[in-house]
Amino acid sequence: MIVGIPREIKTDENRVALTPAGVGALRRRGHTVLVQRGAGAGSGLLDRDYRAAGARIMPTAAATWSKADLVLKVKEPQPSEFRFLRPGLILFTYLHLAAEPQLARELMRRRVCALGYETVQLEDGSLPLLAPMSEVAGRLAVQAGAWCLQAQNGGRGVLLSGASGVRPGRVLILGAGIAGANACQIAVGVGAEVTIMDVSAVRMRYLHDILGGHVNTLMSNHAAIEEEIGQADLVIGAVLLAGARTPRLVTRRMVARMKPGAAIVDLSIDQGGVCETSRPTTHEDPIYVEGRVVHYCVTNMPAAVPHTSTYALTNATLSYALEIADHGVEQACRNNSALRLGLNIHDGRVVHPAVAQALGEQPYQPW
Repeated sequence: MIVGIPREIKTDENRVALTPAGVGALRRRGHTVLVQRGAGAGSGLLDRDYRAAGARIMPTAAATWSKADLVLKVKEPQPSEFRFLRPGLILFTYLHLAAEPQLARELMRRRVCALGYETVQLEDGSLPLLAPMSEVAGRLAVQAGAWCLQAQNGGRGVLLSGASGVRPGRVLILGAGIAGANACQIAVGVGAEVTIMDVSAVRMRYLHDILGGHVNTLMSNHAAIEEEIGQADLVIGAVLLAGARTPRLVTRRMVARMKPGAAIVDLSIDQGGVCETSRPTTHEDPIYVEGRVVHYCVTNMPAAVPHTSTYALTNATLSYALEIADHGVEQACRNNSALRLGLNIHDGRVVHPAVAQALGEQPYQPW
């Protein structure tokens, strides 16, 4: 199979879908790999590294997309890339179609076979291709939130760790999955007063145990969120339902009750956001103030640390990419139930139930 790796063009997106080592793995299986010139530069990976691994360096995006059977990306295709979509093309990337109805329509219209990293799901419910980026985003969330709380950014001037004789900042984390758990560990580590909420008592017990009781764990419900949010200096939204739109747990009324200069870091923004006041931002222009609260809603947070993120992503996605390249997408999905759940759009229709529901594509048409 011919595998294409185009350069990412989303604003400040410096990750690349595959490292040179990943290229080498595909080449050893007999596949051809096309890498667009400069695709890895933002992650510190040079064309000569890819060439040494056996890749062919392509001069343009058009040349990379047009010759590939399978395109591996990091982020969803941008509108300027829609012209490269064509029938029979296999696209494997983060799609987040619940928040991207225009892209979903284009993928259906152009009959692309599209698989989303974020919906590949193991039998235990875990999301192995979302996990590494959730880990990175969760760890970055506290760093970003601390920056938002600085006075020059519109924040209330609170140091999360506090100081001698001064109480630490209060952090409220909504969601105790991988992103929320990593945010919790970092927030506890810097000395903040941390409360984390989730609907899973098992997750609450686990985090309480591994953090030695240095975190307040609460079962999540509307009343509890409403009570806690007014006391928080920083709120981190880390809720995810695979393929579905994120539930809006934080209403405008709740935001209005927050302290002036408090901050919200919405890690769920890729799937629509956990806050009614959240809207997508970029690394170039990451924050805005609404309701006297600083909002940080960057849709590709791990791109802030592209070298780490690129390697972590390749570690997770490579085995699945090899299955698709070795067996073709349909046979690979039959062989691997987790990969089958990654299939979002096939032959012009939405074939993932949660994505179909989020997009209003009912009745659901399974593959």
